[in-house]
Amino acid sequence: MAGSRVRSPIAADRVNGNPPAFNHATLAQQVYQHLRQQILDNRYPPGTPLPEASVAAEFKVSRVPVREALRRLEAEGLVTIAPRQGAVVSDLSPQQFLDAYRVREVLEALAMQLAAPRLAAADLDHLRALQKQMRDAADAADSDRFFVANRAFHALIVERSANEYLQAIYFPLMDQMRRYRSPSLELRGGLERSIDEHEAIVRALAGGDGDEAARLLREHIQAPQRALAQFGADRLPLAGNGHRDESPPDA
Repeated sequence: MAGSRVRSPIAADRVNGNPPAFNHATLAQQVYQHLRQQILDNRYPPGTPLPEASVAAEFKVSRVPVREALRRLEAEGLVTIAPRQGAVVSDLSPQQFLDAYRVREVLEALAMQLAAPRLAAADLDHLRALQKQMRDAADAADSDRFFVANRAFHALIVERSANEYLQAIYFPLMDQMRRYRSPSLELRGGLERSIDEHEAIVRALAGGDGDEAARLLREHIQAPQRALAQFGADRLPLAGNGHRDESPPDA
């Protein structure tokens, strides 16, 4: 709001308890890890300013490790640093949200093709167990638990691809997307459809049809994209703009 004073989340943390104790041998790394986790947990939602001086004062460190930590976060796309304005937690525009889904589709489809012949019986059992966790969580209306299992489901496929370059692109991308829940659920049409789509993917993998599993996965990720195309990206309300929304869009 014009003219209003934006309260730093660092000050809010002071109210909630003492700042974390940092080992001076790895100050930049620890500042980075702390800020990154706060961003991913949406305690610092998109659009939140992260003044270098305030962060340094709160953690009782110099501005040098803070500056290094913020630059690492900027490289990951979690923070935007503007000259003379400082660091701000990055937001995704509706178009960027759509673009991220398109990149995710390509990465996960490739991961599925690479992973399918490498999946052991134990991996399939793990996917089934995660699928059951998603079903149980949905029945209990526990969206947080649902998304924990959902993230693990998709991550297992990507990890089993055994392609480090793919993983290096995929996981930072998902870190940027995971802060947005409401748009994904609205675009997909709820959890039940997502659960049915995951079950079909597991059946294809169990039948040894990696190509079909990749096709189903692409359709699964394309559903939100089709809705975006139908409604128009500019009309999509994202979880950013200062609103906290904790669960990710990786259904």
